[in-house]
Amino acid sequence: MIVAAGGCLGLAWWQWTRFESTSGDFQNLGYALQWPMFAVFCVYAYYKFVRYEEAPPPAPSEETATEIPAGLLPERPGPAARAEADPALREYNAYLAELARADDDDTRLQRE
Repeated sequence: MIVAAGGCLGLAWWQWTRFESTSGDFQNLGYALQWPMFAVFCVYAYYKFVRYEEAPPPAPSEETATEIPAGLLPERPGPAARAEADPALREYNAYLAELARADDDDTRLQRE
């Protein structure tokens, strides 16, 4: 944690010196203000980790709901009903079946 926070503060100092240089701009100023926030986050995360290690959060009780009850969410729509009476679909499927048979016959003749 000390290395991470120190590195963040070092990067903030570097961005500040870049901002003050002749080639610096407001992007460097933004980074110079952002890196200390990362350092604070490192310290905060370490603090929370140590607290959870010393006193972990209580386990959920059996009385509290841990899953979504059935019927709460809308049901997913099922597949659309197929129109078997469509003559164009029947003709197209027959055409595809004929092509598949012809392809199988050609493959069998090539193997022989």
